[in-house]
Amino acid sequence: MESRLRGDGDHSAVQNASLRNSLFTIHNSLLIILLVAFHSPLVTALWGAENVVRYEASHESMGTVFTVAVYGRDRAFLSEVVEEVFDEVDRLDRQMSNYKPESELSGINRTAASHPVVVEPGLFHLLEISVGRSEETDGAFDITVGPLMKAWGFFRGRGRLPTRDEIKQVLKRVGYQHLKLDAERRTIRFDEEGVEIDLGGIAKGYAVDRAVQILRSNGITSGLVSSGMSSIYALGSPPGQHGWKISVRDPYDARRAGDVFHLQNYSVSISGSYEKFFNISGKNYCHIMDPHTGQPVENMLSTAVLAPTGTDTDGRSAGFFVMGVERCRKYLAAHPNLAVVFYMPGGAPPDYKRVLLRSDSYSLPADSIVEIER
Repeated sequence: MESRLRGDGDHSAVQNASLRNSLFTIHNSLLIILLVAFHSPLVTALWGAENVVRYEASHESMGTVFTVAVYGRDRAFLSEVVEEVFDEVDRLDRQMSNYKPESELSGINRTAASHPVVVEPGLFHLLEISVGRSEETDGAFDITVGPLMKAWGFFRGRGRLPTRDEIKQVLKRVGYQHLKLDAERRTIRFDEEGVEIDLGGIAKGYAVDRAVQILRSNGITSGLVSSGMSSIYALGSPPGQHGWKISVRDPYDARRAGDVFHLQNYSVSISGSYEKFFNISGKNYCHIMDPHTGQPVENMLSTAVLAPTGTDTDGRSAGFFVMGVERCRKYLAAHPNLAVVFYMPGGAPPDYKRVLLRSDSYSLPADSIVEIER
């Protein structure tokens, strides 16, 4: 069955799925969430149009693997543009990584509690978007969760169980309200010592958007940009095809598809409990934190969010993961042109429940395709 997400018809659906394979046991896995319709070899010719070539390349950055596949008529030119994309992704990584002591973000984290820090325009804009997203989601998405990630052992370490008192102390340094942005002076300061910004939940989607801007500015109208397990943007369609075919992995089995999307000029981002987790005494603890409780989120397997840009989808996928179905339903009543698929436990593994929601106000751009193939 195929469903087009449009402005009419039912806006939610629930489906139970029974899977044949057992629950995964891989820890801190780097399983591929989005099994994209890339084709081998890395550079292939043809596809229904004379003199059209396909170029594909991958590059490690931002702690993941970015992959770009593009179509055009000049292989050497496509290669040069893709290298320009990877240069920009690396620039953003050098600027926004909280793992690199020399990055601009690390400098902010070190000094913004003592005085206002002037921020580069692009980074400041992303900080404004992030704070706005936090306000919209009532803090379900929050770029100040860095101290929580460290307390639970997800930052350069192995998982651990912090004490209740430790979580209580850490929560004093968590909350987007601690970030004070001055748009006129383009500065940021923290009102509490020990506050840290972690852009891992939104920077990859922003980088995907920058990559797409570079492709478009060079006249490329057919391409796919993937930031590993995080976000994908489908630019145009492959020659002779109805959108890019993108498979979102089954939450219990990386070899199976939970959903297959056909996208054109649209983005999808995924957050999954299987991305990074640890197990203690038979219980899994995932890396997606509830900023209000200081605890890893439970009773959610993954979320897939669809929207016009990677910055729109990235961040919201983790925020919706924290919010759950009912809070998200209220959010979508007030925010247009979003769709989300929830994958939740549905009895004993490998059974799960699937819930599809979309905004009450939903209207696709004329040049976009968003279809779900079941």
